[in-house]
Amino acid sequence: MSSILKAENIVKQFAAHRALDDVSIEVPKGCIYGLLGPNGAGKTSLIRIINQITRPDEGQVFFDGAPLSPEHISQIGYLPEERGLYKKMEVGEQAMYLAQLKGMSKREAKAKLSMWFKRFDISPWWNKKVEELSKGMAQKVQFIVTVLHEPKLLILDEPFSGFDPINTNIVKNEIYRLKEEGTSIILSTHNMGSVEEICDQIALINNSKKILDGTVKQVKQDFKEGIYNVEFKGNMISFTNALGAACELLNSEENEGRISAKVKLAQNISTNDLLQAIVGKVEVFGLQEVIPSMNDIFIKKVGENSIIKEANDE
Repeated sequence: MSSILKAENIVKQFAAHRALDDVSIEVPKGCIYGLLGPNGAGKTSLIRIINQITRPDEGQVFFDGAPLSPEHISQIGYLPEERGLYKKMEVGEQAMYLAQLKGMSKREAKAKLSMWFKRFDISPWWNKKVEELSKGMAQKVQFIVTVLHEPKLLILDEPFSGFDPINTNIVKNEIYRLKEEGTSIILSTHNMGSVEEICDQIALINNSKKILDGTVKQVKQDFKEGIYNVEFKGNMISFTNALGAACELLNSEENEGRISAKVKLAQNISTNDLLQAIVGKVEVFGLQEVIPSMNDIFIKKVGENSIIKEANDE
């Protein structure tokens, strides 16, 4: 699959602080790509380089196969986390102004904005002042002007911040629709639930370095630890004795006569071995592998990387 964006060995230094240290990412076309990391990790510095707000000290960025250049600015849409609308302007006037800044004619901008305002159910707000908008309403307007010029690459920084569940779902559906129409999307967020739900691939940056990347599915598979949830009815002591030394009981809880126990298998033990050991000792209702969440992976990987960095700094 060809890529819409490729950043190779990017280094960015600010005085005594290295914001990016040999970071490389590749965003496939038509992909929702999660750019993840704790605050101060380097995500914003990379986004600013992609938007040509700053330049890398080392490395190169390619857009749709060509070296990144000023002509590509019109093909990128960027919704920053820090929102900014002119409070005293009317909503429609503001949207028209921003659309024309992106090179759209007045006629084209008016037609597309009318369509988007209807889709987001904010047409009655066209002649209202921006300062009259709620945070969620203002965010809808900013989302619209970000995607209005139909960019090839859309960069969304915390796009769901300030939205209630209904409007969050509306924006998610628009993101899915844009992807289906061929738009490539970089999603920068701390909301791992959203990452798990909508992202195809991710890159995790911490302490200025990329420490993890891959498809969401593969990353979750790679972080499995051989932990299974066993649901059964019977005597807990009999169950524990049946596990023997090959399986570690991590925790258990009982609800309405059924026990749910988390068990970690040794490397040479299969699920068949586990079932053979416990069947006959207890009545088994279910066995399910525990797949780590993106939130679990984020915490684990960032924690490990920070410990390594501290050790290296000493």
